[in-house]
Amino acid sequence: MQDKLTLMIPGPTPVPETVLQAMGRHPIGHRSADFQAIVHRTTEQLKWLHQTSSDVVVITGSGTAAMEAGIINVLSRGDTVLCGDNGKFGERWVKVAQAYGLDVQVIEADWGQPLDPEAFRAALEADTAKAIKAVILTHSETSTGVINDLETIARHVQAHGTALTIADCVTSLGACDVPMDAWGIDVIGSGSQKGYMMPPGLAFVAMSERAWEAAKSSDLPKFYLDLLKYRKSAQADSNPFTPAVNLYFALEAALGMMQAEGLEAIFARHARHRAAAQAGMTAMGLALYAAAGHGSPAITAVAPADIDAETLRKRVKERFDILLAGGQDHLKGKVFRIGHLGFVCDRDVLTAVAAIEATVQELGLHTGAPGAGVAACAAALAG
Repeated sequence: MQDKLTLMIPGPTPVPETVLQAMGRHPIGHRSADFQAIVHRTTEQLKWLHQTSSDVVVITGSGTAAMEAGIINVLSRGDTVLCGDNGKFGERWVKVAQAYGLDVQVIEADWGQPLDPEAFRAALEADTAKAIKAVILTHSETSTGVINDLETIARHVQAHGTALTIADCVTSLGACDVPMDAWGIDVIGSGSQKGYMMPPGLAFVAMSERAWEAAKSSDLPKFYLDLLKYRKSAQADSNPFTPAVNLYFALEAALGMMQAEGLEAIFARHARHRAAAQAGMTAMGLALYAAAGHGSPAITAVAPADIDAETLRKRVKERFDILLAGGQDHLKGKVFRIGHLGFVCDRDVLTAVAAIEATVQELGLHTGAPGAGVAACAAALAG
């Protein structure tokens, strides 16, 4: 049926009608008093979401732009960094750091496994010369559905005394608790098309005072992504370049909806959806890809046996007009991923699990009792 596509992928995520309507307003001048008022309000809302008193700047760009900006604004040529790599996006930050000539030391874990905080602790404690200037890692690894222990790793970085924590929170911010100030995180990057419930196009970088101080001496090349320019403009309720005006309208509407729901309720909803998706998959005999106890509240990766995951994903799309995400790189055909972040409700998760179960039954791969997946999902949602 035309115009019935349901997005159950980790981005772009579904967009509320309220946000779409806000975005459909006629543009206004980005140097006008009216727009400056919107910048002022959204800046305060962003601080609320990040649970920080520090500045949060907005870039017209993607989550990758936010992370690249975070890296290049606080580091200098030849700096040593520790980079966690346990999936596609951890791998990306290694490549970004190497592209800027940084001395990158990689702490790896197998895809599907979490990063080991003890490996970071050991490396940081061994650095008696304080050569390590930053630790870069992904909180919610979108490619595998793994959530890393950012809180503990950030605590080890703080104990080091010199290094900064730079965190990719693209699929965790707005899906689970990331109290920036309480955890002592120095840089957080995120993007609008995830937990923010918006279309792609805006990137957000939150920086601690330690990070802003480091930015003053950073000598890596930058112009459009020079965050000191953005900070100076933001303090005047403006932007150094032409921003995506209509996406600011959407941002204000989306953050207003999030404030109305409340942080604790948002986090509880995402935790409930993770539990429901995991219970449904397990009950129908499908294996979860992420290590037990380390599944992200934003996305569930599933590794079906005896079938190409792309075949299952394609069939769900054809029959039910529900779009699931595929595997990346060597996981293509081996896993599919259910996105349950942002503007997703219990009905969406239950519907997606039912569609997957009907498809698994049709393909003769269901190893549980008929309807067991839906029943387990419903029980988790009720619980």
